[in-house]
Amino acid sequence: MRHAKKPLFEPGDVSAAPSVLRVRPAPPPPTGPGSEGQAALAFDPRELWIAAHVPHLSLRALTAGAPGAPLVVLDEARNPRIIDADDEAQAAGVRIGMTLGAALAAAPHIDARPRDTGRELALMQRLGAIAATFTPQVSIEAPDGLLLEIKPSIRLFGGLKELCRQLREACMADAVLASSGAEPHFTLAPTALAALAAARAGARCFITDPRQLPARLKLLPAGVLRWPEDANARLLGMGVRTLGDLLRLPRAGFARRFGPALLADLDRLQGRRPDPRRRLTRQERFKTRVDLDHEIENHDRILEVLRPLLDELEQFLRSRQRGITALQCRFHHYRAAPTVCALRLAAPEADAARLQSLLREKLANVRLPEPVRRCELRGGALTDRPLQSQPLWSPGERGHAPANEMPALVEHLRARLGAEAVYGIGRVSEHRPENAWRVTEPVLAPVARTPDADDSGSLRFRRPLWLLHAPQELDSQRGRPRRGGALEMLSGPERVESGWWDDADARRDYYVACDARGARYWIYRECAGARKWFLHGIFG
Repeated sequence: MRHAKKPLFEPGDVSAAPSVLRVRPAPPPPTGPGSEGQAALAFDPRELWIAAHVPHLSLRALTAGAPGAPLVVLDEARNPRIIDADDEAQAAGVRIGMTLGAALAAAPHIDARPRDTGRELALMQRLGAIAATFTPQVSIEAPDGLLLEIKPSIRLFGGLKELCRQLREACMADAVLASSGAEPHFTLAPTALAALAAARAGARCFITDPRQLPARLKLLPAGVLRWPEDANARLLGMGVRTLGDLLRLPRAGFARRFGPALLADLDRLQGRRPDPRRRLTRQERFKTRVDLDHEIENHDRILEVLRPLLDELEQFLRSRQRGITALQCRFHHYRAAPTVCALRLAAPEADAARLQSLLREKLANVRLPEPVRRCELRGGALTDRPLQSQPLWSPGERGHAPANEMPALVEHLRARLGAEAVYGIGRVSEHRPENAWRVTEPVLAPVARTPDADDSGSLRFRRPLWLLHAPQELDSQRGRPRRGGALEMLSGPERVESGWWDDADARRDYYVACDARGARYWIYRECAGARKWFLHGIFG
């Protein structure tokens, strides 16, 4: 979907204004008593709020229906009523608030669907995730509003105008928002409620001076505050139709008739009372899914379906500067149980292209029992992802090797051979060699090597890299071990005596031996019983 470029905000009041992004100069500072504080507030407001309102969100949250059929949205009541309708339905005579029966009588060919509140919330959360890359002070004003407090972020993004431009471009570039047609309308004001009211009215509002709020907001309809229906009906009966009419009412009389809570809203609207907002809690694990229009079983087509989900995962991770080391894809079928395709990563990763490449290798070994109806993507726990600059030299140039070469190799082998086929080895505090190690995740960072030999270069206490699963008994002649011939002792003995507490007592004397061809072995002789010789390890 293509969008015509237009300014994010336009200056002036809620009436017509030039379509150029500029801040209207503040009026000359007052010179009366107390004018010093007012002048400072005019040029440096304590807060600046951007409000985003998504018009017709309930319509945008629904997928396209029958071609040519006007679309209407129903509420969840027992006798459903119309809460939103597209232009074609309204042209056919459908009005907001009609019952479904009345709407069908006016336009029998309408496509009436229930409201999808889950999808609406997902779209607003996606918009909130984009906004969170500009400021941590983001709150969702259900069902179709979003608020950002951007005063601390202005200098970081190079000024107010540049921040607004980047925010709009980020929203327009999001594929999910663009495909659903959910294009937010933005406004800016020194108070959260003023910005939100202007956005709901679809007004062009760019206000930085709190003293201009009453004059700029006076033409907005009073309904943008979304007060209870009985309060709105009483105000309409009194002839109060705009915020200007509302602000001219006597405060004491208004509080007696409508209560202190609505009076407090008017104070928040004008910045006379603090207006704290619940901050959006950022999701700590990624999970999304897509329902397919038709069943598929080709792996390449499955990867094409997963690509937008992986792009969404990348945006999720990069906005938090984090990575994941585990990723799970679940492919749902009609009758069979879901097929699970899991990735274990050697290092924190956030790149969608890299994850798609690994999934391609993994899917090559996955057999689907039935065609796929739904694809689900679940990310593992978020971990710190070290951010590195791109190298000056290309890989292989001037001896340079890419820093992520080993993690990429491990991940590629795991995707092709399975996670259990590639592992690391860790030490265990145990004297018996067969119990002195354990399987771990591969250690990718360079580890300082502890020399096996002492300063004189002796082979004493060396350990072989290749340890046999079970010691092999060696032939012997006159008490001397043999393996294709007599073995020459190079070092030893090294006494190992341990394991009395777990009924696996071991009493051995270890030696480093060499055969006629120069191969070196790690052998031992029992200290009790028949005193047989055994081969336990081979040096590389």
